[in-house]
Amino acid sequence: MGSKKPSAKAKQRAAFETQMSELDLGSLFAREERRQEQRAAEHEEALREKACLSKNRYANRAEAEAAIAACAEHGKTGLHCYRCSYCNGWHLTSKPERR
Repeated sequence: MGSKKPSAKAKQRAAFETQMSELDLGSLFAREERRQEQRAAEHEEALREKACLSKNRYANRAEAEAAIAACAEHGKTGLHCYRCSYCNGWHLTSKPERR
């Protein structure tokens, strides 16, 4: 805890103001903005990987439904297909259909 004397507080304030005036806040904010943009891009790429790139892609709905039928022959039921917003292809899911 700092001193309660007004002169000590004034010295602390002057030291803080000097330190702040020496900082280039413009570059600090620019670095932070670049960091946030990079993090957003990494997040978007991770979402794309999980939602699209790690899954089998089918060119059309008929191919996806044929794959569902093939899976059903091997005992895997409850699959649905959906159009991917990233690649515009079709993927399979076991989640209930959205309406």
